[in-house]
Amino acid sequence: MPKQVDYADRRHLIAEAVCRLADERGLEGVTLRDVAARAQVSMGAVQRCFRTKEEMLSFTLGRVGDRIGERIRARLVASPAQSASTALGHAATEVALLREEHRAEARVWLAFVAQAAVNETLAATLKANYAALQEAFTHLVAEAAESVDGPAPLDASPDTAFAPPLDASHEARTLLALTDGLTTHVLIGHLTPQAARDVLHAHLANLWARTARPTTDPAVRSDRPDR
Repeated sequence: MPKQVDYADRRHLIAEAVCRLADERGLEGVTLRDVAARAQVSMGAVQRCFRTKEEMLSFTLGRVGDRIGERIRARLVASPAQSASTALGHAATEVALLREEHRAEARVWLAFVAQAAVNETLAATLKANYAALQEAFTHLVAEAAESVDGPAPLDASPDTAFAPPLDASHEARTLLALTDGLTTHVLIGHLTPQAARDVLHAHLANLWARTARPTTDPAVRSDRPDR
C-alpha cells in the first residue's frame, strides 16, 4: 500500500524549516529549494503542501502567532486562580518575546513584520494575529479593571473618587503596541531584557493606578511580568 502522508504534520515541518532559515538569513534568503533541504523533504513535497512561496510564508507566520497564543493559554491554564492583572502581565511578557529562549522567534517575527509592510497577503495574516492578541488583552484588561472596582475610600481625593472607567479596548491597543516595540528594542540591543520588563511593569502599574478603585488584595496592586 502507498504510504499515507499526514499533510498537516508536513506543513508544520516545512514551517519550522522556514523559521530556521528566516532566523539565519532573513526572509529574502528563504527559497523553496532550501526549505525542502532543511525540512528533509523533496521539492515536490513542498509544492504539494503549498501552491506558492507566498502561501508557505503566510502559513508560517500564522504558526508563529499560534505558538505565542498557545504559550499564553498554557500560562492561564497552569494557574487558573491567578488574578486577571497577573494573567495580563504574563500574556504581555509572552507577546514581547523577552526571554532568551524566544530570541530566535523574535528575529523571525520581525522579519515577517518587515516583509508584511510590502506584501498584502502577509499583512492580512499579521493583522489577524494582532486582532486575536488585542481581543485577548481587551478581555483581560476589562476583567482586571472589574476586579478592582468598588467604592472609593472616604479620604480619596475628588479626582480619584470620580476617575472615569478604563477603555479596555484602547488600553489593549496601547499595550500591544508597547510589547511589539519592546521586542524590537531588545533585539537590536537598545534595551536589555530586564530594562524592557521594567518598562512593561511600569506601564501596567500605571494602568492599574488609573483605575482609581483601590483594593485590599496586594496581588492586584503589585503584579509584575515574569522575570
